[in-house]
Amino acid sequence: MTDSILDLGPQVRVVARLAEGVADVQLVDGTPCPRYAVRDILGHLVGLSAAFRDAGRKDLGATTDTSPDTALPDLGPGWREELPRVLGELADAWRDPGAWTGMTRAGGVDLPGEVAGAVAADELVIHGWDLARATGQDYAPDPAALEAAHAFLRAAAAEPGRDGGEGIFGPVVPVPSDAPLLDRTVGLGGRDPGWTRKA
Repeated sequence: MTDSILDLGPQVRVVARLAEGVADVQLVDGTPCPRYAVRDILGHLVGLSAAFRDAGRKDLGATTDTSPDTALPDLGPGWREELPRVLGELADAWRDPGAWTGMTRAGGVDLPGEVAGAVAADELVIHGWDLARATGQDYAPDPAALEAAHAFLRAAAAEPGRDGGEGIFGPVVPVPSDAPLLDRTVGLGGRDPGWTRKA
């Protein structure tokens, strides 16, 4: 894996731009994640960025040991400064070839570095889509991150014990095989590619 390290920087910049485009009045709006409002998606992005930053650094502790299901994520008052900062730190951590080797931990789960890197790419791609759809912004994920997210989700759905209809983030939404790669990835991530904001 270290021969083809994925630079998360381009996708981080996409997500940071989307977050910058969120108006305060949109923080309470619904998203493609039924339990999450926009503020919760942003809070989750802050938390996962810190967790995967530390997973990449092999700096294991509170950020890497906490399951994302422990509590509904929310935002602190300084999130507009905090989120781009921790996103940048996440990208920097995974530029180190050592991040992709050995074992690490994220969400309280021990996993190989290369798998953790793929999960980070997936989280950034899927939640970038969530945020864009919920706030009415255009979304063009980094192509390399999108490919990595799709490969990860496709492999996860094919794992023994899953019948192909259950992904790691909920039931897979069937999407035609000739649909755009983003739609197929979103479907594997348990989202309906046709989801739109309610007026």
